[in-house]
Amino acid sequence: MIYRNLGSTDEKLSALGLGCMGMSFAYGPANDDESVKVLHRALDLGINFWDTADMYGNGANELLLSRVLKEHRNKVFLATKFGFRFRSNKASDSNSPNTYFDGSPEYVKQAVEASLRRLDVDVIDLYYAHRVDPQVPIEETVGAMADLVKQGKVRYLGLSEASPESIRRANAVHPIMALQSEYSLLTRGVEGKILDTIREFKMSLVPYSPLARGLVTDTFKVDTLDENDFRRTLPRYQGENLDNNLHLKSELQELASHKGITMAQLALAWVLNQGDDILPIPGTRKIHRLEENVKAVDVVLSQEELHSITVILEKYPNVGERYNEGAMRLVNN
Repeated sequence: MIYRNLGSTDEKLSALGLGCMGMSFAYGPANDDESVKVLHRALDLGINFWDTADMYGNGANELLLSRVLKEHRNKVFLATKFGFRFRSNKASDSNSPNTYFDGSPEYVKQAVEASLRRLDVDVIDLYYAHRVDPQVPIEETVGAMADLVKQGKVRYLGLSEASPESIRRANAVHPIMALQSEYSLLTRGVEGKILDTIREFKMSLVPYSPLARGLVTDTFKVDTLDENDFRRTLPRYQGENLDNNLHLKSELQELASHKGITMAQLALAWVLNQGDDILPIPGTRKIHRLEENVKAVDVVLSQEELHSITVILEKYPNVGERYNEGAMRLVNN
């Protein structure tokens, strides 16, 4: 494993972190015992940067991580997020009307206590606002988060899917060390103004879904997804968008095969290549996929190979939206 600093801090985080959402949420039935094995193997491989959120399984994912954190808290740089709330006790994905976002100072205080309790820890290393609440000034949300730092409940602050303006306004209240956003070969919206702003403030970019929710892997097939897998509802997994993405995938596979690596390793190496301030967090529920992903840190892409990837991406631009319309309204506020 190689390590990179979190923002302007001296914290050394594994260049590939571990996104834990899928262990408890969105991708079909959970298997907690198998996921615990993956978490232990991640530690063996030097992956010390783990990411969760209070909404993943309506708290179930934080409880899952607590099973390993009890004995290995000092080995993990722990990130979690707050803000999505369920209108009922039934957990569903963030595209659903069953969820809404609450960035109020009152809820910040309530949410952190619940996360600390479920995780069974005294402090959260990196605490994100899961989105920017369009109904609450970002200064109020971050101000409440900053109070948590003063109280010793949180060490560093982050935002997720925030606009350049929100990043600036947030940093005026308290230093923000990371922006989490979807970033992959298929999702490049952070390039330009958002990434420039991140770098202006010496933050880290933490890309989630760096494998485009499985689209840029060798084994992905839509017809094998569990019937409750939320990817079935996403525009890029349907119709002409899917046809476009399967053609794109085929050409990327050919490039990866020629290099002697898997397509997942190619995709992760591309994200890692975009800067030392980038810390992708691919998720998996399988040890062999975790081991496959980790090898991406050793992949070196030549300028010729990077150009070939760009040509393929330009050839197939119609990848489709990454979320449904309702969820997209909470992106880049």
